[in-house]
Amino acid sequence: MALFRGCGVAIATPFNEDGSVDFKAYGNLINWQIEQGIDAIIACGTTGEASTMDDEEHIATIKFCVDTAAGRVPVIGGAGSNDTAHGINLAKRIEKEAGVDALLLVTPYYNKCSQQGLIEHYTATANAVSVPCILYSVPGRTGVNIAPSTVAALSKHPNIVAIKEASGDIAQVAEICRLVPEDFAVYSGNDDMVVPLLSLGGDGYISVIANIMPKESVEMSKSFFEGNIERARELQLSMKPIIDSMFADVNPIPVKAALAKMGMFKPFFRLPLCPPSEAVDKRIEDEMKKMGLI
Repeated sequence: MALFRGCGVAIATPFNEDGSVDFKAYGNLINWQIEQGIDAIIACGTTGEASTMDDEEHIATIKFCVDTAAGRVPVIGGAGSNDTAHGINLAKRIEKEAGVDALLLVTPYYNKCSQQGLIEHYTATANAVSVPCILYSVPGRTGVNIAPSTVAALSKHPNIVAIKEASGDIAQVAEICRLVPEDFAVYSGNDDMVVPLLSLGGDGYISVIANIMPKESVEMSKSFFEGNIERARELQLSMKPIIDSMFADVNPIPVKAALAKMGMFKPFFRLPLCPPSEAVDKRIEDEMKKMGLI
């Protein structure tokens, strides 16, 4: 039951100088992404700086995305918490008040719970909502990895329909694809591993680079699904240097700097994130020029 097949953008959240959400710029970015052919939008995830938002702002930002997309593409709301009770309350409110098509639920961070704890945490959350849920495994940020056997166990829940796998471990991805049912979607959370994951039976990816290169990002997965593996491989390899530059500093610092260079919005961040160093900024600019983005 893939919520989407292809490329979903983990969309950045523009801010005003006073720190508030720049909804005008956000609306323009959402519309541009849809015009460029993006397959889905993931609002208020890691790239959307949701960790610096309070619940009211978090929900309002996702609702704005849902309202702006107006059914043209699925909108998936980022949720989750290291406090299961808080995460459940947030997920329920996003479902009810924002009207999302699905939820992306990050693993509990800092607590570093056991695999059994993950099963109980995700089961409790999925039981509390009626929209589909996507597991989000990003151990480099949370300190917690969702083991393939845990994914397999959770895939039996009717509301848990997919995983965004951002471990960077292709062997782990292969084991997940081997263990889960055919109707359980596996999405790459790493832009530099899209074609390898699709070759294992994945359904697409949730992308950072799509913020600045949506057309090419969509073409990469579309080419693969249409059987043009050579074109998909060409795009994966040709985009690798600029993908790497998007992670030369902590995400979403580089991609927001890049969007600012494209005139999409002003490069404002919320502490503890801050603008990139001069060296990183130059690297981003150089790669963008090579790709004809500026």
